[in-house]
Amino acid sequence: MTSFDTSPQLSIWRALLALAVVFVMLATTGWTALRTHRESSALAASLTEWRHGHLHGLRLPDPDAAPARLARFFGSLTPGDRDRLARRYPLAVGNMNGAPVALRYRANHLALEQARRTERARMHDSRLSTAGQQDAGRRMHRYASLLGEGRQILAFDPEGSGRIAEVFGDLATARRVSVVVPGVDTDLLTFQRTSRPYSAPVGMAKALYAAERAARPSTRTAVIAWADYTSPDGLGVDAATGLRAEEGAVRLNALLRALPGRAPVSMFCHSYGSVLCGVAARDMPRRVADLAVAASPGMRAASAADLGTTARVWAMRDATDWVRDVPYLELGGLGHGADPVSSGFGARVLSARDAEGHSGYFEPGTDSLRNLADIGVGAYGEVTCAREDDACRSGLSGTPTAQRA
Repeated sequence: MTSFDTSPQLSIWRALLALAVVFVMLATTGWTALRTHRESSALAASLTEWRHGHLHGLRLPDPDAAPARLARFFGSLTPGDRDRLARRYPLAVGNMNGAPVALRYRANHLALEQARRTERARMHDSRLSTAGQQDAGRRMHRYASLLGEGRQILAFDPEGSGRIAEVFGDLATARRVSVVVPGVDTDLLTFQRTSRPYSAPVGMAKALYAAERAARPSTRTAVIAWADYTSPDGLGVDAATGLRAEEGAVRLNALLRALPGRAPVSMFCHSYGSVLCGVAARDMPRRVADLAVAASPGMRAASAADLGTTARVWAMRDATDWVRDVPYLELGGLGHGADPVSSGFGARVLSARDAEGHSGYFEPGTDSLRNLADIGVGAYGEVTCAREDDACRSGLSGTPTAQRA
């Protein structure tokens, strides 16, 4: 007699039932409300002023023009004129793909100073509730931290829960560039944490930057902590759909197309960030050499080949990570598809045996971080595979296995 416990069909139906139950629970508890991020009023105002602005009697270029066009415009200006534009339109320049990165850092520093003054005033605004004043205080302190000496803020949008990106290293001269894409509950206030620092984007990026320098000291590297998208708020239906990933993918690819130089880029995408990277993969520029995901609930693709990228696709998951128990399927827009560490997906599966849980992949001293750093500096021969029969090192001297469709 056939055992129902070993029936593949029953396993599929159990997964579908589990997904349906989760949806019903979320719907009945009100968790299905999607967090929205309307276009920043301050950023929109700055962009509008730019569109109506002039320099020496000449109209300024469209801020949505191709990065190469904007790069040529800024390259034609004197240092004084570039600084003048940053002061007039700090948010516009600070978020403008094509503007020199050093100018974006300067513009965002100015925008952060303005935002800090605004929140300091709100802390003492009697029209706000106590909770509102406390929120203003938290934001004011976060802005003060971001204004610290040596911080390089590549993007900043204070509206709503906030969006931000920070660079570690010299992006303009780097020979290898890494981009860290985080998952749910990422915003201005969670961009950096004192407790469990390596579970937040700043800690992830700093740990990766240090590990890359240790792995290959002679290679100039830069790491971007990229939280310049509106992530899902918690593990609700928002996190079970691709809406935030689709919105974020547009923003991510806009940044990748505007990066200076021609250095290879490695993507490191954690949790829901791997969903975003999966959606973005097909349109990533060809300089993206590696796409590595950790703790992935799926990449909205049936296989690495279906991602449509020329990049090498890597995946890792620690045995203690709860994400292994999510239903790896997609039904009616819910769920993110196949398991990236499964043998059928076709990714190069890396060891992460000591990552400890869902957010330990960037902890210093772990196999997971060492593997990510080796990928970031191109030391592919040093990576540790998850299993002996895994072909994660195959073809590393030639063309990656996952090809653009």
